[in-house]
Amino acid sequence: MGRPRCWWAGTETGPYGILLLGWAGTETGPYWDSFAIIPTMRKRTYPSQGKQAKQPLQSVIPELQNLLQNQNSIPNPLENLFPKQPDPFGILESCRIVHEAWMAHPDKYYESLSNFWQQWQRVTFQSWNRSLGKSADEAAVQPSEFDERFQDPIWSDHIMSDLIKEYYLLTTRWIEDRIYETPSVDERTRKKAAFWTRQGLNSLSPSNFVGFNPKAQLLFWESNGQNLYKGINYWLEDLRDRNIKMVDDKNFEVGKNLATTPGKIIFQNDLIELIQYTPTTKEVHQIPILFVPPWINKYYILDINPQKSLVKYLVDQGFSVFMISWKNPGSDMRDTHFEDYMFSGILKALEAVKSICKVQTAHTVGYCIGGTALTTLLAWLNNHPKFKQKNPIAHATLLCSLVDFSDPGELDVFIDEKSIQAIEQIMEEKGYLEAKFLEHTFRLLRSNSLIWHYAVHRYLYGEDSPPFDILYWNIDGTRLPKAMQSFYLRELYLHNKLVKPNALHFQDIPIDLGAIKQSLYVIGTEQDHITPWKEAFKISHWVKSPVRFVLATSGHIVGVLSNPVTPPKRRYWVGEATGQTDPEAWCEAQAKIPGSWWEDWVEWLGKHCGALQPPPSLGNSDFPVLRDAPGLYVKEK
Repeated sequence: MGRPRCWWAGTETGPYGILLLGWAGTETGPYWDSFAIIPTMRKRTYPSQGKQAKQPLQSVIPELQNLLQNQNSIPNPLENLFPKQPDPFGILESCRIVHEAWMAHPDKYYESLSNFWQQWQRVTFQSWNRSLGKSADEAAVQPSEFDERFQDPIWSDHIMSDLIKEYYLLTTRWIEDRIYETPSVDERTRKKAAFWTRQGLNSLSPSNFVGFNPKAQLLFWESNGQNLYKGINYWLEDLRDRNIKMVDDKNFEVGKNLATTPGKIIFQNDLIELIQYTPTTKEVHQIPILFVPPWINKYYILDINPQKSLVKYLVDQGFSVFMISWKNPGSDMRDTHFEDYMFSGILKALEAVKSICKVQTAHTVGYCIGGTALTTLLAWLNNHPKFKQKNPIAHATLLCSLVDFSDPGELDVFIDEKSIQAIEQIMEEKGYLEAKFLEHTFRLLRSNSLIWHYAVHRYLYGEDSPPFDILYWNIDGTRLPKAMQSFYLRELYLHNKLVKPNALHFQDIPIDLGAIKQSLYVIGTEQDHITPWKEAFKISHWVKSPVRFVLATSGHIVGVLSNPVTPPKRRYWVGEATGQTDPEAWCEAQAKIPGSWWEDWVEWLGKHCGALQPPPSLGNSDFPVLRDAPGLYVKEK
């Protein structure tokens, strides 16, 4: 690979040019290089015209030139995150199959291309009429209501920006539609090709380039180039950190302004710390509540801050609340299995909860993979001779949890034998899956809002990263043990064995969801891309127990953190779903209720968790207080 070059140009308005940087690639691998130089626009009058820029853009040019001339020193943000073999996730293979299928049906392809050309002409003529001052119909191509890239009115106010936007939306939608309509190709291959093609199309959005983004250009003039000066420095900072920064992480500390609900660690083993929260009411319900959070992230999303803390809300409503805090695994935990999380985690925690509260049963709350493990344990307990008559779980709540993995949403593009083997190869050396791999994967699922949004706002607009606690939690990830992750992906996601009676056995006890008799309160969220709500709904017909289902607005995280406020910000649908198989029919039969589903849940819990009585002590002789919450495991990096 030859030495990279950096172009720079001045204009009549001064030495401010706009240097565009991005990934380029050769047969020897990816590298950073400059690929365009956009000179500034001709001299015009702007509100800030004539002000002296605080930092001239050319002050960062020496550092950029040095960076580009020493490419070997540039960190690759994806280094060591993906296996070395070519096309480990079948990206190119799926796209090749789609391409060959369309080439085998040229008549259909050219018919579709003809329709596309007609739509292209319509957009062009409409823009031409606008430029001549003629009244125009409504835009031929509209962004979706959830597409934040083009919501700013400036994209429609400027004729050329509007034309570029509509060309882009028209073209990308046509490409994706053609992939989904590919003849003679199975659905899984079409979905995979569409997903990875979408990643490329999202990266090419005109909003990502200063030469096409009218808001970035306006900010350039209003700030005398300060937005790009700051943006280039942010880009250099993110390049060194191998990530596009989403949040200002200097303002948060677990135990200081995150996970602050008072409590004590009353049990610890190699897998969990168990938190018992300090009661705030004179009386509490007899049956305690045990939270089983996901071990893919840390538990404090349920205790993120005092206003949005589901834990604090329950404590203040008169419940005894316990929380599992999972250990962040290292190489020594490579053989930790899914069943270890069930038995050494949930079941051990239940022993402590029952002992401290002097009860025989508890209410359990499982979130995401924690809910999957909890449901599996519940089926195991109902089939175990020892626990059939003395089940330690009285009833349960499932937050955005899957038991049926037949259609797991966009994560399905990573679920096939080849992809799982590639992930196992990644885990082989260290014995775990890196937290960064999971972070990048989940950000890809919503790349416009979780990748390119931050790239544009940091690099083009020069904006500081927001100090947002949920985003901080999102990057404060955990590793996953090899044995557990391999089992989870292959047996549950790929083979969907959890809903197949007796297909799984743990300690010689078969798993059959039909054996579950305990009442369930199940929550799905409308925009959940990790646990689609219609898939979460399917537990209604897999179990024999009463099921009350809630569909909350928003997504996987914000839909759960639905604290009551006035006036209400959220909405939800709720109703009995026992034995039902059609989620859409169920939803149409329910009224949309303004407010927080937390209030309905607390009413349901109050009916199931027994009478009020004095609160239990914090710990006891068998489970003494070890330290203050939030404990040690949650702080492990």
